Amino acid sequence: MNQPPPDHQPYPSQQPHPQPPGWGTPPPEPKKSSAGKIAGIGCLGVVALVVVIGAISAAVGGGTDTSDKGSGAPATTRSVPTPAEKAPAAERKELSQTDQFKAFVAKSGTAAEKAAAKHVTRVQGAGEQNNVLDAAEIHTDYTGGLLGPHGGDGKLLASVFAEWKTSKNGLVTVYDGGGEILANGKF
Repeated sequence: MNQPPPDHQPYPSQQPHPQPPGWGTPPPEPKKSSAGKIAGIGCLGVVALVVVIGAISAAVGGGTDTSDKGSGAPATTRSVPTPAEKAPAAERKELSQTDQFKAFVAKSGTAAEKAAAKHVTRVQGAGEQNNVLDAAEIHTDYTGGLLGPHGGDGKLLASVFAEWKTSKNGLVTVYDGGGEILANGKF
């Protein structure tokens, strides 16, 4: 029979191939750049400092408000309650902020303001003020948000709130029934 010579194998040799260097060991970890972290934190600190200084200067500076608080409607006469017409302090404390606001509008508001006040469901943040960062909220049963059909009513409520309460740096926000902003204004 024909057999191949003993030095000849029918299959290629099964000798192991050498692996390229670095295949059996994990790659070295990259060097961590602490200079980038330090620069990033430094920039963040500078931005935070500018924001804090801006907030403090806005709170302390106050400035003068030259904006027109009118709603674009013709001016109407109001009856501003005299101190004798105001309820005694003990009676006012028993009323909620919502009831106090509605009573103010009922006594000194225009017909449009009285109609808008009927939709007020809750007033908060009008009790204690520090004249630094006062924030009040008026919640209504209106729908539609800022661009909805009741945005003007929200502005009207913010305007009458500014007549009821005053602050050097106050912001009143009027919300619709779904919690969306209807309007806001300074008070």
